[in-house]
Order: sequence, then C-alpha cells, then structure tokens
Amino acid sequence: MRKIYEFDHYNFFSEMSELALKHNSFDLSLGVPDYEIDPQLRYYLKESADVLTHSYEPLAGNPLLIESIVKFNFKRKNSLPVKNEEVNVVPCSTFALYTSLKSVLNQGDEVIVIEPSYYTYVPSIILNGGIPVYCDVDNDFKINWEKLQNCISEKTRAIIVNSPQNPTGKIWTESDWNQLYDLIKDQEIYLISEEIYDVYCYDGVEHYSSFHHPELRKRTFCIFSFGKMFHATGWKVSYLLASKELLENFRAHQQYISFSTNSPAQYAIAQYLTIFDTVESKKIMENKRNLFCELVKNTPLIIENCSEGAFYQVVNFRNISKKMSDVEFSKWLTIDKKVSCLPLSAFYNSKKNSDYIRFSFAKKDEVIIQALEHLRKVL
Repeated sequence: MRKIYEFDHYNFFSEMSELALKHNSFDLSLGVPDYEIDPQLRYYLKESADVLTHSYEPLAGNPLLIESIVKFNFKRKNSLPVKNEEVNVVPCSTFALYTSLKSVLNQGDEVIVIEPSYYTYVPSIILNGGIPVYCDVDNDFKINWEKLQNCISEKTRAIIVNSPQNPTGKIWTESDWNQLYDLIKDQEIYLISEEIYDVYCYDGVEHYSSFHHPELRKRTFCIFSFGKMFHATGWKVSYLLASKELLENFRAHQQYISFSTNSPAQYAIAQYLTIFDTVESKKIMENKRNLFCELVKNTPLIIENCSEGAFYQVVNFRNISKKMSDVEFSKWLTIDKKVSCLPLSAFYNSKKNSDYIRFSFAKKDEVIIQALEHLRKVL
C-alpha cells in the first residue's frame, strides 16, 4: 500500500491565516506583502504580452533573464560574479529546494535541518527518500557549531541553510560560511542555501552569499526569489545558482517536473531587474521593521533583538502569559485580541513550546500602526 505522509506544519500556517480572516483580525501572521508592486514592473508585464510568442522558454530560463541575473549579481555591493551556465530559472523557491534535494539524495541519506526552519524543508527531504536530522539553534538564535558538528555523520548528504532566516531574521556572515565549510570540507556534503530575502539585510549590512565562498559554491544550490524581492509572490519566478555540473543533474529532474517557468513574467523581470533599486527597496522594508519595533515598545510584548533581515520579527510574550503555550497564545491573540501571528513552535518538527511568536512587518504602514495601536489598548 502506498504510504501517505501528513505534514501538519502546512495546516497550521493556513489555520492561522484563516482564523485571522474569520475573526476580522489584523493579519501579521504570513510573509505576504499587502501593498502594490512597482507600476514599472506591471508595465513590463503588459509589454511582454505584445513581444512574446507565449511558448515554453528554454529549460535553463529566458536567455535575457539569465543575462540580467548575471549583471544584477555582479553589481551587488558585495559583487557576486557568476557565469550564465551557473544560472537556472525556476517556478519558485520550493521547487528549487525540492529538485535540488532530488538531484543529490539517495534513499536513506541524511539531511541536516537547522531549526527553527520553514515548513517546506522536511516534506521535501522525506518525499525524496531522505532522513531529516534536526539541529536547534541556541537560545539567542545563533548557530551552535559544536551541536551542528555532532549532527554530521557518514550518512549526511546535505545541509539546508536559510539566510536571512525565516523566522528569526538572523543573517549568516562570511565567518559563518567559513565555519560551515570547515565542518564539511572532508565529506561529500551538499549545501541547499535558501537566500530568498537577500536584498533585505538591515542596519548597513550587505548580503553575503554562500556562493561568495570559493569552495562552497562548488557544492551549493543557492536559491533566490523574485517574488520576495519584488513583493510579487504570485508571479512564481525564482532562480538558482549552482555549478554547471550540479545544474546538469538538476535539469535532468527538472525537465520531468516543470520543464520551464512562466514566459511573460520572465521577460518582465528581465527588463525590470536592470532598473530595480535595491537600496530603496531595502530602505522601505527596514523602515517597516523600525516602525514595528518602535510601536511594540508601547505593549507588554518584548523584542529581545531587532530582526537583522527578511520580513519577520520574533517577539517574547511571557510578560502577558506564563501559562499559555505559544500555540494557545497565538490563537488567543488572533481570536480575542484581533492581531494574528505565528507561534515559534510551528517552525520546529518537535513543535516544542517556546516563549516566542512571529509577526510579519511586510505590510502597509497603516496596517502596522493600526495593529500595534490596537494591541497597545487591549493588552
């Protein structure tokens, strides 16, 4: 009989958003921006309808978009030189992660998941015949390198890293990537590096990619998302950086899962990427983070450290309740107090209780202000 897997993380993420809708609550639970994309990006999508044949793009992606990606990465403040043959356009980051794992895993291989982590990681491992091995971060959400080393075995085939990280907002530095390489350099271990919030690093910090590391890039599938970059999540266009050799194996599987990616959107993104202002985009999101963190000070909720990157802020709620679990508190806040969040335990396979909840600040300023002003009054 075929085995059916149940993955409750997805159900819980959906449940919190549905609860927010049902109870007419401010929904700060999911990282789905609620504000308009740049009109210029919409213009290029309209233009694409007139200049394209609307047929399949090549397996690797639209050549114009690949060229734009190469130029975009080279122009970063931390310049990242890549070759055209190291780029692959994909429908979304989840597809990239799943297919990267499929291209390197054999039945029974172990994959290390650094927790807290996003809910798609473990299902992607299991569905590809792998065995997840969980490595929890320390209480300050920093990597415990001794703990990570102890998770590595002769069966370890890959490690999944997310930076900037969802849900904690932590960023991996050049030193972190160096330490990781020192741990795995003597084994055939691959890195799945999800860097979908790459342009959203705050406080003067520039994104440092795993692909910057001269040795790691030989064994890395590095995943980026235009949906997150342009807050156009419904477009479903992402890209992957990997060595030519790794991409050949990746494409061998890709061609049977989703041969190519949305053609009109690829053209539009190729045009828009040449004018996209990363500085301004980061400034807008950083201002939202600052606004959120400042307004939380007027509530009993505690921010121990402001998010370093991405769209999320972790908040300690124990000033309000010592007894409720983080799941109970999240539902209470959503239903009774009309502001939706996610419990940090949703990002752990063990679903272990915590002192923390996660909010998304990728929202209109007026929504952030109204939600936090409401919490100030009711908490």
